[in-house]
Amino acid sequence: MNRKICVITGTRAEYGLLRWIMQGIKDDPELSLQIIATGMHLSPEFGLTYRAIEQDGFVIDRKVEMMLSSDTPVGIAKSMGLGLIGFADALNDLQPDLLVVLGDRFEIFSAVSAALVARIPVAHLHGGESTEGAIDEAFRHSITKMSHLHFVAAEAYRQRVIQLGEQSERVFLVGGLGIDNIKRLRLLDRTSLEEALDFQFGAKNLLVTFHPVTLETATASCQMAELLAALADLPDTRLIFTLPNADTDGRVLIEMVEQFVAEHGNARAYASLGQLRYLSCIAQVDGVVGNSSSGLLEAPSFRKGSVNIGDRQKGRLLAGSVIGCEPTRESIAAALEHLYSAEFQESLHDVVNPYGEGGASEKVIETLKRYDLSGIVKKTFNDL
Repeated sequence: MNRKICVITGTRAEYGLLRWIMQGIKDDPELSLQIIATGMHLSPEFGLTYRAIEQDGFVIDRKVEMMLSSDTPVGIAKSMGLGLIGFADALNDLQPDLLVVLGDRFEIFSAVSAALVARIPVAHLHGGESTEGAIDEAFRHSITKMSHLHFVAAEAYRQRVIQLGEQSERVFLVGGLGIDNIKRLRLLDRTSLEEALDFQFGAKNLLVTFHPVTLETATASCQMAELLAALADLPDTRLIFTLPNADTDGRVLIEMVEQFVAEHGNARAYASLGQLRYLSCIAQVDGVVGNSSSGLLEAPSFRKGSVNIGDRQKGRLLAGSVIGCEPTRESIAAALEHLYSAEFQESLHDVVNPYGEGGASEKVIETLKRYDLSGIVKKTFNDL
């Protein structure tokens, strides 16, 4: 009987990383793919991105509604509760042999909590990483402790998962999943991308994504205001914004970006670009600006510079292409000036991505297919 592997996805970016694993499971005659879509995928406000999953040829087996019309701490906590109820029902219906999840968001925490109680083994992707400015930090490590197989992007992260008490033989170093997209997707050229975006590139172009720093109180709008002030002063620069995720205080940032775009003809904002357009943008712009993980994980493979603002990604491994700065307009402006400097641009030719050169998806699939799952839900704490 085929091994039933259930993949859960809640955001556009997460699906982009999971896509080739899902395709590999679907194509393997010894495996049976199940998909649960949740979170932002089901929200009109964030582009109903579950449609992109279906357009790629996948069948979504269950949709777990958990989004509320609030991004307050109370609203997010209630969403997690709704998710726990929904995942309990979905997993009971689907009865998977193994659950596959990625990362660190609250949707995934709810899903894995339900799986733990249901005694369904969990394979966790991109564990062991650190984002000290976000509540994702605690979610990620908690998901690690509720999971049974671990696929990490770098040796430092493998060591951290083991430090958390996981058995080394269950921790697999595979590299970053995002690099597989870069290798496999046929990216759009500039003309095709301009047509797809209804946007014309200029002499200078930047891709901008800024999310709330969820472990800081009442800083989101202040930091976004500083970023927008720095961007407003840039001469002859076209700006492509991707809107923030459904995090605490995310909606106030969306409103600020939309207001900025309404007042600046050189800027456009998109709720969701999808992986093809997003990666094509990285290939065409001069650099990535904000605090999205893509500026650290994917942009180095394009030899593109990233301006990483504030503490949201603090603790991650950084390529030489990443410029860190404080969330003030002066610091951001200085980082942007450095990004465009001839010396920095020359240095990008020698950048090495610390998350590898691709091939992670195939390594994950092979382990999911072959690993003996009997008795795997009983874990022994690995004392160092």
